[in-house]
Amino acid sequence: MTDKTLTSSAASFSHKTPQTVGECIQYGAQQFEQAELFFGHGTDNAEDESFWLTFYALGLPFEADTSVLEQEITEAEWHQVNALFVRRVTERIPAAYITGEAWFCGYPFTVNQHVLVPRSPIAELILQQYQPWLSSSADQPLRILDMCTGCGCIGIATALHMPEALVDVSDISTEALLVAQDNIQRHKLQDRVTAIQSDVFSGLPNSTYDLIVTNPPYVDKADIDSMPAEYQAEPAIALGSGDDGLDITRRLLKEAANYLNDNGVMIVEVGNSWENLEEAFPNVPFMWLGFESGGHGVFVITKQELIDYQAEFV
Repeated sequence: MTDKTLTSSAASFSHKTPQTVGECIQYGAQQFEQAELFFGHGTDNAEDESFWLTFYALGLPFEADTSVLEQEITEAEWHQVNALFVRRVTERIPAAYITGEAWFCGYPFTVNQHVLVPRSPIAELILQQYQPWLSSSADQPLRILDMCTGCGCIGIATALHMPEALVDVSDISTEALLVAQDNIQRHKLQDRVTAIQSDVFSGLPNSTYDLIVTNPPYVDKADIDSMPAEYQAEPAIALGSGDDGLDITRRLLKEAANYLNDNGVMIVEVGNSWENLEEAFPNVPFMWLGFESGGHGVFVITKQELIDYQAEFV
């Protein structure tokens, strides 16, 4: 269902109580625009956000055809929908925290306010099975580490798209790992995905990986101070990483070579802090990736490069 379809199908009204699903969506969008909410946690506009909350409240399938927009709702159903609209406006939290669910790589994930709402461009790499960066061996499964995993979405989606891979997901947060464990069970991956509590590499077992992929905290202090309320609602430990946003990334660059196989690579998302990284390590040839679906600030670095530039990172 597209934005244009919703706009053309929903009835036009001013202050009357919505009578149909489409009117609910338009009402919510108007309220969100008037409240000047910020979007970016799965949707990027008021109408999509309203659609998401309306369908969730009414228990409607998100893939329903446009005829559902003309479906009449009861007064009780309207109150259910409006209660979510009120929460979204008054609490200024991402819609995913209200519904308890977010989608990533085409899969649903349980989320709460102990984890970031999934939205990484790394999703595009997962769909491509990390090619051409990741090479597999015929005699043993790929071993992959998703560090700073949060709800586990990157590691779990990787396992779902790469059924022969063994995946560890790690995080420093006990609360985040409980969410990740819930998602591992939700997708029935207990035999291939293992959750590990670890402060970067300090708590990991003595093992090496073909790929380390990570969306670590990378927001610098200036951006932290200016973030909209919706981002402030996310766990601070998963966002900020020192004045320049690179505290965790420096540790990754310094230590990762010890945890990679000989042909291993590390993929790291640093978002808007990519300029700070280039400035901090001007001699390191970071390979920055482009994304057809949008996104930036993701680099690839090999084990050999981590070794070659170790003096820079130390």
